[in-house]
Amino acid sequence: MSDSSALDSFRLDGKVALLTGASRGIGQAIAETFADAGAQVVLSSRKQEALDDVATTIRDAGGEALAVAAHTGDDAAVEALVAQAVDTFGGIDIIVNNAATNPHFGPLLTSEMSQWDKTYDVNVKGYFRTVRACYDTMRARGGGSVINLASVAAERPQPGMGVYCVSKAAVLMLTDVLAAELAADGIRVNAMIPGFVKTRFSSVLWQDEAANEATLRLIPQGRMAEPEELAPLALYLASDASRFVTGGHFRIDGGQNVALPPLG
Repeated sequence: MSDSSALDSFRLDGKVALLTGASRGIGQAIAETFADAGAQVVLSSRKQEALDDVATTIRDAGGEALAVAAHTGDDAAVEALVAQAVDTFGGIDIIVNNAATNPHFGPLLTSEMSQWDKTYDVNVKGYFRTVRACYDTMRARGGGSVINLASVAAERPQPGMGVYCVSKAAVLMLTDVLAAELAADGIRVNAMIPGFVKTRFSSVLWQDEAANEATLRLIPQGRMAEPEELAPLALYLASDASRFVTGGHFRIDGGQNVALPPLG
């Protein structure tokens, strides 16, 4: 006989989830899954129109969603985003830090300091800003869950993506430090480490035939992930099913990290 309580622990009823980078791709897929699991979702990215489309999709499916455009590289914008979320839904229990940028492509020594600043301001400091802004409401509600989206680029250098790689490695350490410091407040902090996912962000890899073939050779499963394939892991980390899990780094990469270098 199955234990229904185990399945029930994946529900997010009564929880409020704030997701950055939620207008498409991974962020949208996770937001829709969270809403299906009963959460009220707060969607954020830089473009309001795209957010409104996602919010409409969620509402049409019976969920509750608030769409607020905000740039996670701006302290005031993040504070305003969190304030609106709290005013609308009463608090925040879950954060999914997914917003990211990659303005430089090429050898690391060809990068400009302005590109480093932009990358870190969004990919690392943006994650920190969001957690800091949500800390008081999460603690007041008895804790919660923070999910930071890292990347396989955090663990292995990726050609032409050096600045991005370094920023995503920083996300893993940020996850560990916050997990250690916030555990006493009941706030769990974990990182997801996706491999190549078929999104607009990665389109340079899968729209070009040669680049796509080279990329697929790195993945034992021989394909990129679809965004919705990441959502169940996020649901686990957001829910009470993972209530004793913090400081974890969870790869979801089709075996890329453990693969041997391609032959030839």
